[in-house]
Amino acid sequence: MKQFSKFVSGFFIGALSVALLVGGLHSNLRAQDARQPAIAVDNTPINRSGSGLTSFAPVVKKAAPSVVNIYSKRLVHYREYNPFYNNPLFQQFFGNQGDHGYSRPEQVLGSGVIISSDGYILTANHVVAGADEIQIAITGNKNEYTAKVIGTDPYTDIAVLKIGESGLPAITLGDSDQLEVGDIVLAIGNPFDISGPGETPTVTMGIVSALGRSGLGFNGYENFIQTDAAINPGNSGGALVDADGRLIGINTAIAGNSGGNEGIGFAVPINLARHVVDRLIHGGKVTRGYMGVIPEDISPGLAQNFNLTNENGALVGDVKPGSPADKAGLKSGDVITEFNGQTVNGRNDLLLAVSDCSPGQEVTVKFTRDGQPNSLKVTLAERPSQEAKSQSTETDALNGVTVQDLDAQTRQDLQIPDEVQGAVVTDVEEGCHAADAGLQKGDIIVSIDHHPVSSADDAVKLSNAASGKYILLKVWGREGDVTGTRYLSVDNTKDQQ
Repeated sequence: MKQFSKFVSGFFIGALSVALLVGGLHSNLRAQDARQPAIAVDNTPINRSGSGLTSFAPVVKKAAPSVVNIYSKRLVHYREYNPFYNNPLFQQFFGNQGDHGYSRPEQVLGSGVIISSDGYILTANHVVAGADEIQIAITGNKNEYTAKVIGTDPYTDIAVLKIGESGLPAITLGDSDQLEVGDIVLAIGNPFDISGPGETPTVTMGIVSALGRSGLGFNGYENFIQTDAAINPGNSGGALVDADGRLIGINTAIAGNSGGNEGIGFAVPINLARHVVDRLIHGGKVTRGYMGVIPEDISPGLAQNFNLTNENGALVGDVKPGSPADKAGLKSGDVITEFNGQTVNGRNDLLLAVSDCSPGQEVTVKFTRDGQPNSLKVTLAERPSQEAKSQSTETDALNGVTVQDLDAQTRQDLQIPDEVQGAVVTDVEEGCHAADAGLQKGDIIVSIDHHPVSSADDAVKLSNAASGKYILLKVWGREGDVTGTRYLSVDNTKDQQ
């Protein structure tokens, strides 16, 4: 083996549903009703004149009746371990006892929002995923109604339910694209199951703390509204409304160390949710466009290595063979700056823009290659289900990294394709600058400063010869179900301090 001579910040993300007894639910149910509901939308800009409002009671009276309590239930079977069951002597006298255990009901509490008078309800996917039974309690009515799942979308944590009632108090949808940081918002829901069936939901007030939050580790499409309105377990799936009582977000998660409110909550913007709702109601699932690239944000080091004038755009770390991007001519190392008319400032912008498109749609992609602007047409395919965790973590390597040759046995053990050549990382010391950047054991160093690596000796020689402020690595690795190459920019000044 050759020896080259992470700080992971703690960030707790907690789902806002309340699990009673045990809690987790995990699967989807199929669409059962494809009628188009009448959903009220009001895109009028909010009044920001600062008129000195002293009470939000009129707003609450308008919006709160549309917020419901959701009780999701399922029966979970727990296997009871007993060593006697597998004992041959025991089986001789009593026979094979099979799967011993017990069943126990689980209940998840959450919130939802009525979006049409004929019974369509919007909530968070994690509140109802895998449920055997879903009950809805409506404000002012102590009856509980059985709901069916029209469709779910784990990637945005959105689900649509339906109950067989009419004349319900549907909320009006706003335009989340018009939100500004500092706008007043109200969170409405059922934290900790404080409000029982038929009772008025809990209302808390805050402001929009930030927009377009991403990189929170949800393995989905992240474009969250951040708010300091107090939200807690049980608020999940409930409403985030503006000062006019219009729905502008679905509360979905909190960040902190305790799992409770610490003034940092997140909601799915209603414009993103509307896009999902329409597809779920019409087909029971969401189909998304697929281009076939693994994008990366551009760090200062990557910008310098690629001679970029700024850090805007999404760097193409890898192009899947046979994908629409491959067929169109995109290559690893290209920097995508515009997709289908939308400016791309980073990785998340590209992921969201592609997901907004439909399979079969032809889009224009603008990018730079070797500093020169280019443009091409890409006909998108449908996103494969195994691409669910399409994420690309920035990583790096050098001193503190141990590598060895990529032999046949290692290639087989790590399931590395034949076309991938390089040196396999067998160890990364904690705290070294490679670990700080994210290089992981099992990654394959494919090239260093654009020079191909075919062995551990190559990796050592090229790293020793590198003299710039940053060292550019091209690394092949696996992130969940996604495999491919990504670029890593190593800060090469740390060893010289």
